[in-house]
Amino acid sequence: MSIMITAKDNEKVKYTKSLLKTKNRNKESKFIIEGYRILTLAIECNANLEYVFINEDFEKKEEHVDFLEVLKSKNIKTYKTTNKIFDDLIDTENTQGILGVVKFKPKTLEENLTDENRFVLILDRIQDPGNMGTIIRTADAAGVDAIVALKGCVDVYNPKVIRSTMGSIFDMNIIHTTQEEALRVLKLKNFDIVSSYLDTNNYYNTVEYNYKTALVIGNEANGINEELVSKSDVLVKIPIYGKAESLNAAISSAILMYEIKKYLV
Repeated sequence: MSIMITAKDNEKVKYTKSLLKTKNRNKESKFIIEGYRILTLAIECNANLEYVFINEDFEKKEEHVDFLEVLKSKNIKTYKTTNKIFDDLIDTENTQGILGVVKFKPKTLEENLTDENRFVLILDRIQDPGNMGTIIRTADAAGVDAIVALKGCVDVYNPKVIRSTMGSIFDMNIIHTTQEEALRVLKLKNFDIVSSYLDTNNYYNTVEYNYKTALVIGNEANGINEELVSKSDVLVKIPIYGKAESLNAAISSAILMYEIKKYLV
């Protein structure tokens, strides 16, 4: 049974809307997911789904009846509101009429990188939400053990990032830390730091990768910062056969992740 909310100044409405801002997501350790498919994936992955909002149209559709019963069986509170109020809670134009609020647990690298982990992805100031989401999704597919998002990256819980991950946000071990801490812990755990870098003679498919590898992907416009480059064990590049100056960060990361994975299986 859903709880009806018709006032736009309702506290639950205002609280949920506040999570559209990064500072509030960080403060509350919660983020919004929007859409029927990703809500389904959240439940399948046992994400910490706190509550759900639906609009007036959602429960009218026969294909949603069973899903609402699942929410009820899991004691997940469901709030129903008007289409107009619901639209204020999301950042998409074509809504599916359902959103959820998920709680996440902030992680430290030292506590969340195990001795069995052998493949880490380090992201240095990746700023485009679409790139970030695609990289997370590809890392999931390529069997990366953990993603380390350094300071300056777009918020991984940005709604556009979440949509681009296509559910992989629930599967990946994503850790936020400083560059200094990342290098300290990864070196302590015997990882080779492999950076994607244009000014090198090493092509990515001519290098033999270590059994424990941390791949660094840099900012879309400026690449990897020089301090990180100087502390890398290996620099690699992808050949450009045409006239393009470089590849998109998400595409580059996909090529490199799958090449490295061949050495870790």
